[in-house]
Amino acid sequence: MNNMQKGVAEFIGTFWLVFGGCGSAVLAAAFPELGIGFLGVALAFGLTVVTMAYAIGHISGCHLNPAVTVGLWAGGRFDARDIPLYIIAQVLGAIVAAFLLFYIASGSPNYDLAVNGLAANGFGEGSPGRYDLWSGLIIEIVLTAFFLWIIMGSTDGRAPVGFAPLAIGLALTLIHLIAIPVTNTSVNPARSTGPALVAGGLALEQLWLFWIAPLIGGAVGGWLYRTVGADSFPKPNIEGE
Repeated sequence: MNNMQKGVAEFIGTFWLVFGGCGSAVLAAAFPELGIGFLGVALAFGLTVVTMAYAIGHISGCHLNPAVTVGLWAGGRFDARDIPLYIIAQVLGAIVAAFLLFYIASGSPNYDLAVNGLAANGFGEGSPGRYDLWSGLIIEIVLTAFFLWIIMGSTDGRAPVGFAPLAIGLALTLIHLIAIPVTNTSVNPARSTGPALVAGGLALEQLWLFWIAPLIGGAVGGWLYRTVGADSFPKPNIEGE
């Protein structure tokens, strides 16, 4: 696949992740009678990754996340020259999805951005459970590191073929079940950037943490798997190559 194809695939995939994941929080979880709650939102994020991994994994590897891209580079699975292309595509996809989601949500007279938000991430006043900066920083680093460990392990050439998307999607679901009360769950700088740009204010002021923590966690997770699970490191089977 050429770089244009990979970039477009990452744009579409990240759009789907933000539109599906954040959309479930903004459009469905906002109505208690629908009953999806935290579990439904967590499952929605996991489903976006599972579906896109099968759809574009063979095109771009289905990163959908700057922390995954950096983590795979740290793990020896990705060329540093392609990092800017992937991150730009991912961030643009997230931004377009967030603005479109805001436009759709605004079609309801009951929606108010200042009250309902756009599933932005935060700590302190921006945290659903009012968890402080250090709680948010630590949980985002730890969960992103484990996310990369699972991605690296499940896409290792020695792992069972064809199950990586399920493992990765379920991992993201579990991550959201853990972290939604703390930071509204990022582990993905692109996912955080789109809603923050739309919401502005506190979400935009706190966006720095949701770049720094996931990137650190992703690099640690990728490097750790490369160190502990080292063998021949064949190309990830998720790419179908």
